[in-house]
Amino acid sequence: MAWNPQGGGQGPWGRGPIGPQPPDIEDLIRRGQENFRRMLPKGLGTGRGISLAAVAIVAVWLASGFYRVEPAERGVELLFGKFWDDATPGLNWFFPAPIGQVLTPNVEQINRVELGFRGAAEPTRFGGHGKRDVVEESLMLTADQNISDIDFVVQWKIRNALEYLFNIRDPDASVKVLAESAMREVIGQTTLQQALTEGRLQVEQRTKALLQRILDEYGAGVEITEVKLQKVDPPNPVIDAFNEVQRARQDKERKQNEAEAYRNRVVPQARGEAAKAIQEATAYKEQVVKEAEGEASRFLAVLEGYKTNPEVNAQRLYIEAMEEVLKSTNKVIIDGQSGNGVQPYLPLPELRRRAPEKPRP
Repeated sequence: MAWNPQGGGQGPWGRGPIGPQPPDIEDLIRRGQENFRRMLPKGLGTGRGISLAAVAIVAVWLASGFYRVEPAERGVELLFGKFWDDATPGLNWFFPAPIGQVLTPNVEQINRVELGFRGAAEPTRFGGHGKRDVVEESLMLTADQNISDIDFVVQWKIRNALEYLFNIRDPDASVKVLAESAMREVIGQTTLQQALTEGRLQVEQRTKALLQRILDEYGAGVEITEVKLQKVDPPNPVIDAFNEVQRARQDKERKQNEAEAYRNRVVPQARGEAAKAIQEATAYKEQVVKEAEGEASRFLAVLEGYKTNPEVNAQRLYIEAMEEVLKSTNKVIIDGQSGNGVQPYLPLPELRRRAPEKPRP
């Protein structure tokens, strides 16, 4: 049945307006203003009071823009989320939020990343250690196809605050992942024996240089201060057998060192004796040669003299020969003129004295 609403928009049964009615905007504004005036102190409900309140709010907002940068920090000012300027240490002012923002990272703080383990390695008060191994990070393959269990620590700090804040999302996680990758690359080029003994320092230095180069390529603004190996061991299931091999290798090296020491003691002594014998033989050779040369020279000189005057030299040679023969014999020289009166004498007492005595029975 059709009907026409009349009489103030009543329904067919007179129960009020049909459907929901929109709110009166002007009435809502008027009520809000009245409520705000009632909330303000007496005297501020006028237009001048509202202006003073607005000025005070703006002053408080501007005052919130003051901030302090500590000596170990670097201030980075952002305007609407974009880099604006660097802030020097001390008291500074910049546009407060939501227009501006200031970030003050600590650039001198040394951060620490642990790989292969978690927790401190020092004993706890209960006698144990708070260290927990993370094998998925510590097991690495060496150049000689061995598996090593390596724990190490990376220390780093902020070098460029702007790059640190805007180029990497999670600095700790990024340094950790890149450090593990760099260590695996270096260990993959190093034998297990080198990593366990004399190559530890080289592994640390190469890992630090490689990690720093990768971070610089990413523009992370991070400086690696130290890479320190905490533990380099074979895996736990084979560590006993490996220790036996190490002890055998140490015994071998000890024997080699003892043999080398004996060689270093004996060989120089033998070389010295050989050199001494060679020097003596050389000296004897030179002596004999010089003597022979002297005899030959003297003989040649005599020969030349003999050729010049054979009779005189023959007489001289005879006299020298007789001198050599008779110098050790007893001689009695008798003048030829007085020799006619000398009687022959047989020296029996002398012969008897020289004769050997017969042994008595």
